[in-house]
Amino acid sequence: MDFDKKLVVSSSPHMRSDETVTVIMRDVIIAMIPILAASIFYFGLRALLMVGISVVSCMAFEWAIRRLMKKSNTIGDLSAVVTGMLIGFNLPVSAPLWMPVVGGFIAIVVTKQLFGGLGRNFMNPALVARVFLMTWAVQMTSFTKPLVWMQKAFSDNVDAVSSATTLSFLKEGTMPEASVLDLFLGNTAGALGETCSILILIGGAYLLFRKVITWHIPVAYIGTVAVLALAFPRTSSPVDAVLYEVLSGGLLLGAIFMATDYATSPLTSRGKLFYGVGCGLLTVFIRYFGSYAEGVSYSILIMNTLAWTFDKIGRPKRYGKGEKLNG
Repeated sequence: MDFDKKLVVSSSPHMRSDETVTVIMRDVIIAMIPILAASIFYFGLRALLMVGISVVSCMAFEWAIRRLMKKSNTIGDLSAVVTGMLIGFNLPVSAPLWMPVVGGFIAIVVTKQLFGGLGRNFMNPALVARVFLMTWAVQMTSFTKPLVWMQKAFSDNVDAVSSATTLSFLKEGTMPEASVLDLFLGNTAGALGETCSILILIGGAYLLFRKVITWHIPVAYIGTVAVLALAFPRTSSPVDAVLYEVLSGGLLLGAIFMATDYATSPLTSRGKLFYGVGCGLLTVFIRYFGSYAEGVSYSILIMNTLAWTFDKIGRPKRYGKGEKLNG
C-alpha cells in the first residue's frame, strides 16, 4: 500500500452535485447564443468574426499561460469561451480585429491566470478588458448603424457611421433618435451584445430557470437605476426616462451576465442585494455627473473590489450567538 498518497477529507457536510464549472459555463453560453445571433443579424458576419477571434484568443491565451506556468489545462471548463464571448459583446463591430486579441490577453493572462486562475480573480476579466481597451476611445466609441450591411447590398451610397448613442443623447439633454421599441429589439447602434434587450432578458430568464444565477443582483441593480431615473428623469417623461436608462448601453448585459460572476460577487443573498444596489447607484452617478455617457463597466469593477465587504454584511448570525444561557 502506498502511504505517500494521502486521502484528504474536508469537514462536513459532504454534498454531491451535478453542477460543475463546465455545466454552468455551458448554460451561460446557451443563454448568450441568441444575443450573438441578433448581433450577426444587425451588424453582419463581421460580428461573428469579432466574437470568434475573441473566443479563440481567450482559449489560446489560457492554454499557453497554463502550460507556461506548468499547471493543468483548464480550457475544457469553457470559462475562457464565456470570457471571449463577453469581450466580443463589449466591442463595436467596426473595431479593429486586433482589439479582441489584446482584450483576451488582458482578461485571461493579466486578470485571471496571474491571480491564480478561475475563482481567484477579484475583478471580472471581460470588464477589465473593456476598460483597458477604452484606451483607444475612438475605436471603442465608433458605432455602426444597424442593418447597414443589408442596405449596402442594394446601394453603395449608405452612411454607415452612427450618430450619438441613446445615452449620449440623454447626456446632452435631448431625446434619443431610437425608440423604446428599437431598444427592445436591438435596432440601435451600440456594442455587439448590448443592443437587443429582449434577448438579454430571455437569456437571463434561462439562467434563473437553470439556477445558474439568482434574482438578487440583477433585480437590485436594474431596480436601483429605474428608481433613480424615475426620481431624476433626464427626459420630459419619467416613464421614458426609466426605459431609456434601463434598456440603453450595457446595463442589462452587465447586470445579468457580468455582475453575477461567481468569483467577483458576494455569496450571501443579503450581500448580493447590497452589491446590486451599489452597482446601480454608481452607474447612475457616472452617467449623470461623469464625462463618460456609460457607467456599467466601472460600476461593476468598483463593486468587485468590495464584494468581500458585502459578504461580511450579509453573513447570517451564528446559531446561539448573543444569547444568554439560563442558570
